[in-house]
Amino acid sequence: MPASSPTAPAAPPPAAPPALADATASDAALRRFLHGLPGVDAVGLEARAAQLGTRSIKTTAKAYAIDLAISMIDLTTLEGADTPGKVRALCAKGVNPDPTDRTVPKVAAICVYPDMVATARQALDAGGGQDVKVASVATAFPSGRAELGVKLADTRDAVAAGADEIDMVIDRGAFLSGRYMKVFEEIRAVKQACARADREDAHLKVIFENGELSTYDNIRRASWLAMLAGADVIKTSTGKVAVNATPANTLVMLEAVRDFRAATGTQIGVKPAGGIRTTKDAVRYLVMVNEVLGDDWLHPDWFRFGASSLLNDLLMQRQKLTTGRYSGPDYVTVD
Repeated sequence: MPASSPTAPAAPPPAAPPALADATASDAALRRFLHGLPGVDAVGLEARAAQLGTRSIKTTAKAYAIDLAISMIDLTTLEGADTPGKVRALCAKGVNPDPTDRTVPKVAAICVYPDMVATARQALDAGGGQDVKVASVATAFPSGRAELGVKLADTRDAVAAGADEIDMVIDRGAFLSGRYMKVFEEIRAVKQACARADREDAHLKVIFENGELSTYDNIRRASWLAMLAGADVIKTSTGKVAVNATPANTLVMLEAVRDFRAATGTQIGVKPAGGIRTTKDAVRYLVMVNEVLGDDWLHPDWFRFGASSLLNDLLMQRQKLTTGRYSGPDYVTVD
């Protein structure tokens, strides 16, 4: 896939929405804004998330939810042992999740390290997956600990290789020490590095690593900070720490994007990642999205699952609904 021209002028990073422009006018203003957000009632939040998790859906709705969840998956491999062959096999699975049933939808994206982006794009294009996105982690994933120039080079390399989406990680050390403007400016700079001269800019997903942010208040602040800085999607976690996506910490983010759209008119996507392995898990999240945000977010453009093993369980549950029986262990591939 052709890279952007090195002489093409980069698009300027988006300004904060007019309704909130004063919030990012200075480091002090940003601090006042973030610490002026309403505090999160942890007990109420967890009770609400648990209550939504008890909702059950019937056969027809469940079949719809399974197909919707499949279409929202960022099918992911982020291992040091990744090979071109493994990535090509993952792309084939993403395009045709069940070779015995052509009605199964494609996944939303294949998520890989930057050096595997070109391999993924070529495999998808050759296999009928031209509409499947290639997402790439960047910015010193998963730690986020690198100098800004390294992070921007990482991002530009992935975009030049054909990445449609960049999953960046914030500098949690900077955020937790209160250096909010540093985090804000890094997000804006990475957003600018996602520019492409020949087609739509790569979308930017901003990863917080909720398990390291410690409090729901911090997750809410990180959500607003990233959205103000130009994130297209906010993402819970890397999948590389002990605590990743949970219904409660995702609920904080869903409420934040709801309130951000009410304040600015701008819609932002959400991506829970890490630890979502079963159809029951996926349905729980979809119910939560429907209850908190409504139909506008029930689309792969606005909600994604970061997962490697979720697809297999969705496929087995889908066949159970179709045939009335569970498949054997050889029905799905082991990734």
